[in-house]
Amino acid sequence: MSIFDYSACSINGTKQSLAAYKGQVVLIVNTASRCGFTPQYSGLEKLYQTYKDRGFVVLGFPCNQFMNQEPGTEEEILSFCQTNYQVSFPMFAKVKVKGPEAHPLFQYLTSQAKGILSDEIKWNFTKFLADQNGQVVKRYAPTTTPEKIAPDIERLLEEKGR
Repeated sequence: MSIFDYSACSINGTKQSLAAYKGQVVLIVNTASRCGFTPQYSGLEKLYQTYKDRGFVVLGFPCNQFMNQEPGTEEEILSFCQTNYQVSFPMFAKVKVKGPEAHPLFQYLTSQAKGILSDEIKWNFTKFLADQNGQVVKRYAPTTTPEKIAPDIERLLEEKGR
């Protein structure tokens, strides 16, 4: 199994297989527009712009499970991200990331990269880094800024000679 075995609905409503990202280093993030960590969108976009030509992509998955911090529609979320943070990386429709109704991708991610106290995602902007083969390499807490992830991205890209 790998992240490439999963599909999700894009923010525009079309089913998207993550297999489309095979061969790329992938950072998957559960996002929210009204969270104290929302400004991380800027750092995520900067990572994407810096490394996308070398085979890196950020995938944003809005989630409203943490204090209703993502209440909008997909259209409102996309507009917010593009207007306020110039987000150009792929965004997906809202998903649940914890509990029995968690999206299968997030069930897989949390089974592969355990949290400090439990496997369950505790808050918005939890990040998962996967290598070019879709294997989860590392999980990052919401407090880990995108800039601090850059060395791990560099390392994975260099391992494949990109």
